[in-house]
Amino acid sequence: QVQLVESGGGLVQAGGSLRLSCAASRSITSLNVMAWYRQAPGKQRELVASITTVGITNYADSVKGRFTIARDNAKNTVYLHMSSLKPEDTAVYYCKAFAAFQSRDYWGQGTQVTVSS
Repeated sequence: QVQLVESGGGLVQAGGSLRLSCAASRSITSLNVMAWYRQAPGKQRELVASITTVGITNYADSVKGRFTIARDNAKNTVYLHMSSLKPEDTAVYYCKAFAAFQSRDYWGQGTQVTVSS
């Protein structure tokens, strides 16, 4: 089992920045892909960014150049650095881990990000 706990969400003005954290209950070196998703009211959950164990990253077009995903293996934590935030970034942000050794995904409980205009 893997527990994921997100933190760092909150209310920020447009143009501001936030850093989200996702702390895992086990070594993230065993988790092949770590990712951030988001879900806005009335919309489907969408991939924001992902990072593999070797540091390969992928971003949604809507956040490229503004968001950065990073992992700290020593702290078993993945971060999402968000800058130049827009009201349309408002959503609940979820951390997801894919554990190949179990062939399954694990999800965190989510953290709310609200960007005011």
